[in-house]
Amino acid sequence: MDNLKKHKYLVVLSDNFAYFCSEMNDPKIRSVTFYKDYFSDFFHKQKQKVKDKILWTLRIIETQQQIPVDYLKHLEGTDGLYEIRVQQSSDIFRIFCFFDKGKLVVLTNGFQKKTQKTPKSEIDKALKIKKEYEQEE
Repeated sequence: MDNLKKHKYLVVLSDNFAYFCSEMNDPKIRSVTFYKDYFSDFFHKQKQKVKDKILWTLRIIETQQQIPVDYLKHLEGTDGLYEIRVQQSSDIFRIFCFFDKGKLVVLTNGFQKKTQKTPKSEIDKALKIKKEYEQEE
C-alpha cells in the first residue's frame, strides 16, 4: 500500500474489488482494477523496481488510446484474455487481464516468465479467475 501511495495511486476496496485510482494529470481513457487478492498477492511479493515498472505500465494502459503490443497483447485461443508485458532489466513478468464493459481492465494473476512459452497452468488460472469474476456479476 505504501508503494501505491508513493506513486499517487490509491487502492479503494469495495467488496471483492480493488481499483487503481491515479491522481496524475494525464486523462484516463480506461480504468484498471483487480479482482480479489490474486494480483495484489503477486504485486506485493515483487522488488521495488519491479513494482515501479508494473505501475508505470498500468499507467500506459490507463492513458493511451492505442496501447503498444510491447505492453498489452491478446492471447490467441482464449476468450478475451490479454497479457500485460513488464520487463525490468533482464526479468520478464506477465500479468493476465481482460476487459469488462470496454473501459475497465480487470487484472487477474501475474508471474515471472522464465521460459519462452507462457505456461498453460498460468493461462488456465487466469481463465478460471475470469470465469469466477463473470459469474459474480
